[in-house]
Amino acid sequence: MTTEIIAPETAEEADLLAIAQQALEDLKAVEPVVLDVRELSSVMDWLIVASGTSSRHVKSLADNVMMKAKEQGVRPVGVEGERVGEWVLVDFGDVVVHVMQPTARSFYDLERLWSVQAAQPESS
Repeated sequence: MTTEIIAPETAEEADLLAIAQQALEDLKAVEPVVLDVRELSSVMDWLIVASGTSSRHVKSLADNVMMKAKEQGVRPVGVEGERVGEWVLVDFGDVVVHVMQPTARSFYDLERLWSVQAAQPESS
């Protein structure tokens, strides 16, 4: 699990990040990564990307994230992909969790996509 996190702006964000990271770690998520996307998106602040070894593992990881968050009084704004289990997205607003099978993760390469720096205008 990537533990190098630049300080979240609120205690709620920090708590939710910790809950999601621990929930993924508890069920042995593969290569979980936390991305700070505050400078790149006005829709979310943090993106967590992790892999599962099978569709059942992907679903279990996402379910565990939702269950642990619910225990702390936090419910997701939305959940997508639970039925198929190739890619499950759990949206908590400022924190979005993507749990994917390795082939989908490799194909979509969200870590690279979200780490692209915004283009800077050229100086005259």
